[in-house]
Amino acid sequence: MAELGLNEHHQNEVINYMHFARSKRGLRLKTVDSCFQDLKDSRLVEETFTIDEVSEVLNGLQAVVHSEVESELINTAYTNVLLLRQLFSQAEKWYLKLQTDISELENRELLEQVAEFEKAEFVSSSKKPIIDITKPKLVPINEGGTTELLNKEILRLQQENEKLKSRLKTIEIQAVSALDEKSKLEGALQDLQLDQENQQDLLKAQDLDDLENTVATLRSEFQKTLNDKTESQKSLEENLAAAKHDLLRVQEQLSMAEKELEKKCQQTAAYRNMKEILTKKNDQIKDLRKRLAKYESED
Repeated sequence: MAELGLNEHHQNEVINYMHFARSKRGLRLKTVDSCFQDLKDSRLVEETFTIDEVSEVLNGLQAVVHSEVESELINTAYTNVLLLRQLFSQAEKWYLKLQTDISELENRELLEQVAEFEKAEFVSSSKKPIIDITKPKLVPINEGGTTELLNKEILRLQQENEKLKSRLKTIEIQAVSALDEKSKLEGALQDLQLDQENQQDLLKAQDLDDLENTVATLRSEFQKTLNDKTESQKSLEENLAAAKHDLLRVQEQLSMAEKELEKKCQQTAAYRNMKEILTKKNDQIKDLRKRLAKYESED
């Protein structure tokens, strides 16, 4: 099985083709032999021939032999084309593209190798039962064989396609669900932001009210202290000290409120407006302190 470099199946196919070729070759040789025999029987009946007669006989024999050989060569070429057509048709069913090297057909070394293979094969075959060359056949292109494999492959691909479609549908459902969940989360986030802004506004309003109440209280106490001339200097100093403590407490509250608002508002436009208001209030408190210091200096 190593003479031609083929596997057992393909080598058996080659042997079958050689049987066919030897059979055709034997028939054509018998035909050529019959041409010569017919010439002998029909023309060589006289003992002597002229040059012209011999030339005529040879020309006629040449024409007959030429016709037979030409017919055999043409038939052999057509037979090889049909064999190649079978091989190429099977290859195309598998989407394969076969290539041939015409130059190898005249490779003397390979031709001698084939001749040795034929000689060895048919010498050994004469010593064993004759192989039935009609049984091994190419698998029908449209029945079983490659067609069955192709149908199985198509069925497998269809099943895989259905699985992919089902998976795609599942992914689409998951994607729609994720989008809905995202939309709900965005709505909840917007509601939370609005609630936070409302809380911040409420906190700002409460802080402003507390600040205004504190300032109003300080003013009332300060005015009462000025009007009450009969109270002692010690009582005035205690009131002033209490007022200073209140101012410090208010400033500390304001500082804490500013830090808390700065943390919650994260530098928003409302925060900047609030800071401006607080700055103005601080300026007012500073002005009150200056006025208090002025009153203290007058006392």
